[in-house]
Amino acid sequence: MWRKAAGAALLALAVGYFYHTNPELPEQVLQYLSLPHPSTQGDPTLEQVISTAWETLITAPASQWGRVAVGVNACVDVVVSGIGLLQALAVDPGMGRDHEVLHSKEDLKEAFIHYMERGSAAERFFTDKEVFQRIARAAAEYPGAQLYVGGNAALIGQKLATYPQLMVLLCGPVGPKLHEMLDEQIVVPPESLQETDEYHLILEYKAGEQWGATRAPQANRFIFSHDVSNGEMRALEMFVASLDEFQPDLVVLSGLHMMEGQGRQMWEQRLKEAVAAISDVRNAVPVHLELASMTDKDYMNSIMQEQVMPIVTSIGLNEQELLFLSQAGTGPHAELVSWEGIPDVGRVSDILLWVLEQHGRSDPESEADLTRIHFHTLAYHVLATVDGHWANQVAAVAAGARVASIQACGLQSIDASKVVLRAPLEFHSSHGEPREKLSLNPTEPVTVWHRGNVTFHLAPVLVCKQPLRTVGLGDAISAEGLVYSEIRPQLPFL
Repeated sequence: MWRKAAGAALLALAVGYFYHTNPELPEQVLQYLSLPHPSTQGDPTLEQVISTAWETLITAPASQWGRVAVGVNACVDVVVSGIGLLQALAVDPGMGRDHEVLHSKEDLKEAFIHYMERGSAAERFFTDKEVFQRIARAAAEYPGAQLYVGGNAALIGQKLATYPQLMVLLCGPVGPKLHEMLDEQIVVPPESLQETDEYHLILEYKAGEQWGATRAPQANRFIFSHDVSNGEMRALEMFVASLDEFQPDLVVLSGLHMMEGQGRQMWEQRLKEAVAAISDVRNAVPVHLELASMTDKDYMNSIMQEQVMPIVTSIGLNEQELLFLSQAGTGPHAELVSWEGIPDVGRVSDILLWVLEQHGRSDPESEADLTRIHFHTLAYHVLATVDGHWANQVAAVAAGARVASIQACGLQSIDASKVVLRAPLEFHSSHGEPREKLSLNPTEPVTVWHRGNVTFHLAPVLVCKQPLRTVGLGDAISAEGLVYSEIRPQLPFL
């Protein structure tokens, strides 16, 4: 009894202190804190309140997709302990250093440490085929190694295939092992089948895991491959050619990041061909582009400015990709080397607005098609949309946040005891002035604000305390957000 009383007294003191030091503490949070403590009378935790609220918020759109075509990167992921594999390769810990392309085991070690100490995800191309094959054999034989469907396109297709009302077409290099693992609801054109699989190595690490002097602040993974089929996007033209027969309501494109390691001459030519191919997609069909880790600013600029981004309707990306996009285009907060901790919501909002204003259709007279960005980071997600083009985005951003919690924990539904709220309870609509002070309401856990004709929707993520698998979370988030999104038909210009 005395423990409960002491706990209640401490809670009251804490509330009094925070209110005294910050009298503008969000009213919704004060209301929650004024309730009897969960440990004393069984009242719900913030995590329980949010997960319950999601069930009401997440509703299907009035008009749903029926046929979705996804391409073009697909592979088999070999998932292993990153530290364990590097130790098995007789590599010693040391200093971290980023490499745009990997040429050796030493490069691999340095890049792995560079991202592990930041808790960040990354993906790189390994140039030496023979060395990569030796590492791949060691990974496949490592105790506990697991094989999964891999590649953004295949992973998005797998997630979409969990919805029985959707027919999903997947184009990409599909070998026998990958074909065996794909959901039977996924349609793979015969032209996509090949005799051998492409393998990607996924080196995972857990929060707090240590190697030498390096300690991971959070769970994540480092991905590398020697994948020429996906690296040259060989399936792109075949993918676009298949759309005439399949007649999709939505096209999802991914894999552009794989071309970065092929050299400037190759990617310049393939980007031009990619733009020509994407331009052949019927105007009425929206195209979602899923981005991934890149390091070449010239390459990102080509995607962003005159090449790909203006001709797609929607993009999905994480915090590293968003910041790199701004750095490449000298956008807002480009001076930041990296995010420190949880990315500041105001800065994220500034960059999202800049992308839609400079490379999207926030200006009604713009010829760009981009009207939607789905941003995700560990603690929260933001959906930014140009007004009048998308509906049901409250449900869409909440659905993406929910699936991140469920999939990371390996569950079918949220277990509030296994997740924790790490999103900020207060934040601003911009890092600069003028800006609006905003707060998170646990009972209505999607915060909405407007900047010009762009609307922002923020949903907190209930972060899994002990994630089982981090690979493919971004793809699942984007897929889920698309399932719950509805595009509004636009009147043709006269």
